Amino acid sequence: MKALSTRTEQFTDSVIRRMTRISDLHGAINLSQGFPDFDPPKEIVDRLSQVAKEGPHQYAITFGAANFREALAAKQKHFSGMDVNPDKEIVITCGSTEAMMAAMMSICNPGDQVVIFSPFYENYGADTILTGAVPIYVPLKPPTFEFDVDELENAIRKPGVKALILCNPSNPCGKVFTKEEMQLIAGLAVKYDIYVITDEVYEHILYQPNEHVYMAAFPGMKERTIVCSSLSKTYSITGWRLGYAIASEEIIERIKKVHDFLTVGAAAPLMEAAVVGLKFGDDYYENLQHHYTHMRNLFLDGLNEIGLNYTKPQGAYYVLLDISEFGYKDDNEFCEKLAEKVGVGAVPGSSFFREDVNHLIRFHFAKKDETLIAALDRLADIKKKMKQ
Repeated sequence: MKALSTRTEQFTDSVIRRMTRISDLHGAINLSQGFPDFDPPKEIVDRLSQVAKEGPHQYAITFGAANFREALAAKQKHFSGMDVNPDKEIVITCGSTEAMMAAMMSICNPGDQVVIFSPFYENYGADTILTGAVPIYVPLKPPTFEFDVDELENAIRKPGVKALILCNPSNPCGKVFTKEEMQLIAGLAVKYDIYVITDEVYEHILYQPNEHVYMAAFPGMKERTIVCSSLSKTYSITGWRLGYAIASEEIIERIKKVHDFLTVGAAAPLMEAAVVGLKFGDDYYENLQHHYTHMRNLFLDGLNEIGLNYTKPQGAYYVLLDISEFGYKDDNEFCEKLAEKVGVGAVPGSSFFREDVNHLIRFHFAKKDETLIAALDRLADIKKKMKQ
């Protein structure tokens, strides 16, 4: 038999999804893969029940149902202040995962280079490699996760750099980029003529006083920014796989074609049901922040009582726990034993870092109070059960 693809031979399975399987194997409380265990908003679920009887049940327009795109454009205008043409500047995708892949395939040629902040969501490196491009990593340095401006500019100015990927708020570290940081990145993008692909799935999950700043709203950035996002986190519907890309007409025309050949289109009945959520008023998003702030405080207060060290997230719903005191050199081994001995699932931090970082693991706290309390009860024994 001929050899398989050299482009993918170095890929591993998703560490995040692997830790879910390991958690399930040991009956551990799964704080590894980031999905809630509480229900989506009732209005969306009720509408889905109606749609199940009424339809639509056939293909929507490949780049997304018109009413969904119109509602999304209105929501984007409300929060970012930017006018978005629902017919020419939006593509609805099968999750933000597809949006990112379609964006990368639309702008990158083999041999191009893409700047990625580290730590990073594991798909970014894989997406870059799948397009034939080469990732360049710029560190966000723990525990504050700030970047060195000179390091960033030296990476961007390299010949062949086509784009920068920016996750804000950041998975896994919970960093929210400040307006000053965003302005600096925007200035470098214009100066060196590169695209910025933003992953903004956590834009509404923020903790005061942090605010979400839209890269595309800066002068000169709308035409070179590709927004990738989804409804998964904002409306607690990770299994619906409704994502989108927003960009200039020229870029979206290319993404439409790539999207058509990747997945044809997102699920028509789910788009119809989710329109209800896109039309929610400001009170929904205020309540969402209160809800996640409560969960964050509950979980972090529990970690404090146990005496564990962590980095406090500014946004998203993850916390990086420092496991230095336990004496493990391999954070993968630590997480596997944590699931087995303590009964709580986590993700080894090394799967997010390009640098040699093995002393951090990621928990997520998008869970019911009773789930978080049960996990904290189990973690109370971590120092007895996990010391090397």
